[in-house]
Amino acid sequence: MSYAVDILYIAAFALFIYGLSGLTGPKTAVRGNWIAATGMGIAVVATLLSVWNGWHEKGQSAPVINWILIAVGLIVGVALGIPPALKTKMTAMPQLVAMFNGVGGGTVALIAWVEFIESKGFTHVDTDPGQPDVHIIVGSLFAAIIGSVSFWGSLVAFAKLQEILNKKVEKAFVKNAKLFQLANIVLMIVCIAVAIYIGVSSSNTAPTSMIWIVLLLVAAGIMGLFVVFPIGGADMPVVISLLNAMTGLSAAAAGLALNNTAMIVAGMIVGASGTILTNLMAKAMNRSIPAIIFGAFGSGGEAGAAGPGGDQGPVKATSASDAAIQMAYANQVIVVPGYGLAVAQAQHAVKDMASILESKGVPVKYAIHPVAGRMPGHMNVLLAEADVAYDAMKEMDDINDEFSRTDVTIVIGANDVTNPAARNDPSSPIHGMPILNVDQSKSVIVLKRGMSSGYAGIENPLFFQPTTSMLFGDAKKSVDSVIEELKQL
Repeated sequence: MSYAVDILYIAAFALFIYGLSGLTGPKTAVRGNWIAATGMGIAVVATLLSVWNGWHEKGQSAPVINWILIAVGLIVGVALGIPPALKTKMTAMPQLVAMFNGVGGGTVALIAWVEFIESKGFTHVDTDPGQPDVHIIVGSLFAAIIGSVSFWGSLVAFAKLQEILNKKVEKAFVKNAKLFQLANIVLMIVCIAVAIYIGVSSSNTAPTSMIWIVLLLVAAGIMGLFVVFPIGGADMPVVISLLNAMTGLSAAAAGLALNNTAMIVAGMIVGASGTILTNLMAKAMNRSIPAIIFGAFGSGGEAGAAGPGGDQGPVKATSASDAAIQMAYANQVIVVPGYGLAVAQAQHAVKDMASILESKGVPVKYAIHPVAGRMPGHMNVLLAEADVAYDAMKEMDDINDEFSRTDVTIVIGANDVTNPAARNDPSSPIHGMPILNVDQSKSVIVLKRGMSSGYAGIENPLFFQPTTSMLFGDAKKSVDSVIEELKQL
């Protein structure tokens, strides 16, 4: 039976990796997800067989209550997981990702806790209580700390993205970031000290040990809250990616403690990919990961409070008719999508507009900034949903040189990633962050509801430059109006 379990695990790992390779493009992403999901299903079956085989080798049968609890857990998980995955709108997908990631981290923390209870101080039930197994100690304690941090941190990320937190309260968190940093240092020391005490303590009584493990989980949970509370919305895509990596690493550590190969491999895949993505996104913002975690940037502050024109001069409004004429006779049109596109659900309308322009001989490309939207790949997913050709989506490094040769660039809800202050203003909080060179286009049309600042809370000089026109209103309605005008040309 053990050989059959090993074969199933190998098959599951192969499907994990093959499915992950399918996520490199929108055409194969759905298939890749199904393949990886099939692999996870096989891994679950293999784990259940492994549990059954373990009891069978002891000449015992697994308690019926165990199988009942497993069945209930599977049913509850399916019932809670499928509906939000089906009904959640694309605008709320980052929140769903944050929530699902948090559930994963919380699960790992609970697994570490259960393993502690079962082994009475992280020792095998089959071994001498006075001889703790080192890999179980280290794996379980690491999983408990990181899993708890990931769970509670993901809840805060969800609350920020869902805008559940009161804005004044959120700004107060950011304003007092240094206090949170000091508290996190203290909490980290507490976690490490408690973990070391649990690992080396000769006391192995269940009540005493239970108090210490609960203290560890609580301290790690508070640290998870305090880590994310002072981080502003502009950094949420990086934070989500980092928390995802942490969940993967904690799952791998729990797998090491449980000697579960599936958890080790799956956890390492998630941890490694999440770490790579976090590093790439941090580089895209020209910031280090410690600066993101401890910098408290992107608070949605007061910088953008000025009304239209502010102290930077007047803004120039345009109409759907003028925008249509400019685009119809352009040598090339570049579309820059942002979170406003997601909120307005304008991706299908933008695709229709692009199709009309292309039928008139005007090439249309899409400029994708690595941190546009609220999660990694947010804009790619939105555009793929509207059947935008993958080849038309250009990464920042591939398209930045084309802006200066482009007649019209249309910006839909993208603010911070098009802000030339990142390049020109050393005093700007985002100075040094690579941006899309939209301001170098011959003409820029910005679709916005009003003159509010972006998620970073700072004004965008792009809106006030002479070559920029503002098309105010709901993005989808504005694009629909442009489409009607294009049809008349």
